[in-house]
Amino acid sequence: MKVIKRDGKEVGFEPAKIHTAIQKAGNDTPGCRMNSDDISSIVEKVYSEILELSRSVTVEEIQDIVERNIMAAGFYEVAQRYIRYRYEHSLLRKENSTDRNILSIVEYDNELAKQENSNKDPEILPTQRDYIAGEVSKDISKRLLLPPDIVEAHNNGILHFHDIDYFIQHAHNCCLINLEDMLQNGTMISGTKIERPHSFSTACNIATQIVAQAASSQYGGQTISAAHLSPFVNETRKKMYAKHSKLRTILGEKYDSFIEDLVQEDIVRGVQTIQYQVITLMTTNGQAPFVTLYLDIDECPEGQTREDHIRVIKEVLKQRLQGVKNEQGVWVTPAFPKLIYALDEDNIHPDSKYYDVTRLAAECTAKRMVPDYISKKIMRELKNGDTYPCMGCRSFLTPDITGLNPDGSHKYYGRFNQGVVTINLVDVALSSNKDVDKFWEIFEDRLELCHRALQCKHNRLMGTTSDVAPIMWQYGALARLEKGEVIDKLLFNNYSTISLGYAGLYECVKYMTGESHTSKEGHPFAVEVMKYMNDKCAKWRSEENISYSLYGTPIESTTYKFATCLQNRFGIIPEITDHNYITNSYHVNVREEIDAFTKLEFEAELQELSPGGAVSYVEVPNMQGNIPAVLAVIKYIYDHIMYAELNTKSDYCQVCGYDGEIKIVEDDGKLVWECPKCGNRDEHKLNVTRRTCGYLGTNFWNQGRTQEIQDRVMHL
Repeated sequence: MKVIKRDGKEVGFEPAKIHTAIQKAGNDTPGCRMNSDDISSIVEKVYSEILELSRSVTVEEIQDIVERNIMAAGFYEVAQRYIRYRYEHSLLRKENSTDRNILSIVEYDNELAKQENSNKDPEILPTQRDYIAGEVSKDISKRLLLPPDIVEAHNNGILHFHDIDYFIQHAHNCCLINLEDMLQNGTMISGTKIERPHSFSTACNIATQIVAQAASSQYGGQTISAAHLSPFVNETRKKMYAKHSKLRTILGEKYDSFIEDLVQEDIVRGVQTIQYQVITLMTTNGQAPFVTLYLDIDECPEGQTREDHIRVIKEVLKQRLQGVKNEQGVWVTPAFPKLIYALDEDNIHPDSKYYDVTRLAAECTAKRMVPDYISKKIMRELKNGDTYPCMGCRSFLTPDITGLNPDGSHKYYGRFNQGVVTINLVDVALSSNKDVDKFWEIFEDRLELCHRALQCKHNRLMGTTSDVAPIMWQYGALARLEKGEVIDKLLFNNYSTISLGYAGLYECVKYMTGESHTSKEGHPFAVEVMKYMNDKCAKWRSEENISYSLYGTPIESTTYKFATCLQNRFGIIPEITDHNYITNSYHVNVREEIDAFTKLEFEAELQELSPGGAVSYVEVPNMQGNIPAVLAVIKYIYDHIMYAELNTKSDYCQVCGYDGEIKIVEDDGKLVWECPKCGNRDEHKLNVTRRTCGYLGTNFWNQGRTQEIQDRVMHL
């Protein structure tokens, strides 16, 4: 059993220390009748309760458990002395807790930092630098910038104030980069004028530089469209015709095919630039840019441009299907760029014009877990007839119903999200003690607390000048404001969104009704909860002209934080707090037996009630030998749900060459990854890729998310 100390270090559990602490509290309590047997009994109960958690525990959690058991044994005065001792020492620790956390990050001793983000390597200097800055930002934000009740709610897992480690800066969350404007009209990168490119590969190279710059100027995911790159294929074509004009007579009928071969070489080169530069570039926060590439055939007009676009999409899929080489030269699955493929009538049926592209996408999904799929048919129904990609792994802009472009047309690229605050629905339910009236009272209060927290996000951006991130606000990624101009007008009138997140709908409904939200008994309550949050967003939006929207939060590390906070506040409750994670957003619980098609159909209704962001998935076995089945799932997605993905496994052991599924095993109360062939547990010598919470993770996960991955049942 492991204990996580206050500075993040992980050490072995020592029951003797608990015995000593209780004994000291007893010795300091006048008239105390506690004897050694009493103390041993309390320690045994504490030890048993900790074992029941089946995970590493923090010192604070152990002390909470000790307090409860001292009081349960009837030694109230001793408990008071123990509590007072904790409080006095906590005051002393506050003076240097940030210092200790920073030093533990630098020395790679901080277990919490190691597992905070599955796409960050905490051993390398850039990530450590980001975490060090984050510790300082969190400290200042909690002490000086945020109201105490919001900080307390965040610390206690009642809500989660996302990206608090960036809150000190005037930075926004995620966006859809207006790559078309930047490429067609030119931009500036690091003080250098970038003209309109004259070839596809050059356009791709510029795009990767834009992505890196933009990623360093925000803290969320960004999306670019392949349709903004594909028009430059014809620039390559014109360039090749001009360069090789003298060969026309020599080659005769073969001249055009010769030129097209050169064009294809440039397409391959350009796509390679995107694939390799995105995963090898490192932003200021120590990770590859969290970028999504949107593949929508119909974003390009019919004719030569669309045909070129098809060639680009196919090359993207072919290169991702191949993968990238690891240190041993073996082809493995990269995390980025994430790919999203749009489904429509011209590519979804076997007799559709572009069905061969969809089949290639299916082969890629079966091996590399991307692309994900957007049903344009369903999206048009939910987004007022418009279709567009998500910003990060699932955050969607509010539909443009007024025409934000100067010509009155609808605008999506160049818009962004201001930030996210997530409500813990499980805590609302447990705090009500199954009293429905009390549930709605608490829910109302918690939502207003989230509302005020979101206003903090909004107000932090108010007054921000365009100079803080020129690539975003001055040179076209999001806008072309003047130097010194504030971004305030982009925070209202539906230009940007701000997101009310939610987590644990399954556990909330399960506790209040006794049934899963997939059941006839639980489903109505789930819908009522979702509609209540949507109504709140609509109310705030109408009152403030700020585009509040309900967002199905990914909660990569927060799923663990919420679970541990619930265990500390309410103890272990079967099927509610007895796991080290809570369920993402509206999702069917990962342990629930349900087939892929039923799951997608059920979640489609709740996805509709989560307009600010939602993605569903189905867990499937190795499907590389059964592409027709993958295509059947894709067709079902098209007909039933707006945005979904297929999860499989993509692993490799660098020690023995095993390329099957790397397993999760328990070792002294901690979950670790192990090669089933050779027993290798060295994470530096394992390539493991899993869907984390909408995007792929490759640097391993915290204990809560690891347990969630272990518990996932197959849906197909």
